[in-house]
Amino acid sequence: MADAPTDTGTDAASFDRFAFVSGLSAFSGFDLPRTSLTTEALRFAEEAEPAVVFRHSVRSYLFARALADRRGAQAGVDYDDELVFLGCVLHDLGLSELGNGDQRFEVDGADLAARFLRDHGAAEQAVTVVWDAIALHTSDGIASRKGPEVALVQEGIAADALGRDKELLPEGFADRVHAAFPRENLAFAMTDLIVQQALANPAKAGPLSFPGQLLRHHLPEGTLPDWYDLITNAGWGDRPVR
Repeated sequence: MADAPTDTGTDAASFDRFAFVSGLSAFSGFDLPRTSLTTEALRFAEEAEPAVVFRHSVRSYLFARALADRRGAQAGVDYDDELVFLGCVLHDLGLSELGNGDQRFEVDGADLAARFLRDHGAAEQAVTVVWDAIALHTSDGIASRKGPEVALVQEGIAADALGRDKELLPEGFADRVHAAFPRENLAFAMTDLIVQQALANPAKAGPLSFPGQLLRHHLPEGTLPDWYDLITNAGWGDRPVR
């Protein structure tokens, strides 16, 4: 678990100063966790990421928390709210210049988030949870089995990127979130960033990965092997059974 997210006067004041300096008065309309770590994470993500990605990260947390509320899950009882916040806010660091390495963007982002958390004194257990949440956020069927924080992070991200379970959000909530943190065609803008990285460095887009699936649409047909190409060329002589 992360350190208890207490709303101390110092943390709240630091958060408010950050929001004022960043011009993000939209924060005032939502009850975000205000600890020294969440404040620094917001600052780090905003400075590192394109604005459209940063706003997506904040929306993802707001949707994750709203979906948890709808299901009757209580912060501090059923899940660690600070860890969900950190997982959401930092989940797309791999799409920043700072986080762009030689791995698929989810893993690059998870590694950078882990370094950030360790540099700020986070407990190793918290680092592990956030790493899992970020690395697995595009992995349906896995993230949901890794614990409540990892599952909630993916739910919030999927709600914002794909509209998954958006009908479960409180009436008018999504409109209020989008008014505060505009989308600016997030889904397509984010997809373009993933593809740009993969075109520049195909090692970031293995043929069976999510980035590889996107990259395949931007290359001549047959350039990137699919599953059948891989098993046909495995060298074991396997052939179709029927």
